Amino acid sequence: MGVTAKTFHSHTNRWVDEEIRMESWHDRLFELIRRGDGYVACKGGTGTLAELAVVWEMQNKKLMRAEKPFVVLGGFWTPVLDFVRVAERERGSDWDDEDALAAAVATPGEAADFLAARLLGIEESKGKPARLT
Repeated sequence: MGVTAKTFHSHTNRWVDEEIRMESWHDRLFELIRRGDGYVACKGGTGTLAELAVVWEMQNKKLMRAEKPFVVLGGFWTPVLDFVRVAERERGSDWDDEDALAAAVATPGEAADFLAARLLGIEESKGKPARLT
């Protein structure tokens, strides 16, 4: 399934069986958030940064109905998450590694294991748990 926006004048690639076409970028973003049971942020640009920030802020402010696991893949976004965590702590937030809301993992397999563990309520069986950031 792919969620697209008419704003971008593009459509899905060959790997998508079902396209959900939204009117605007804003509508697309919140449809992605609404439909997701969990999230993986891959390397990207400003659009991915906006998506990452909105999901993280909605988690931080407890604006989602249920806890939805969130993971960043690879090291690309880790400096951003680390910087925000420091800024939150400096302003008096009580965040610790267990409450940081997002995990960083190195591989797609680790991302899948992390999401499965959180969504299915099972313990991660492969290696050590993901580093929370």
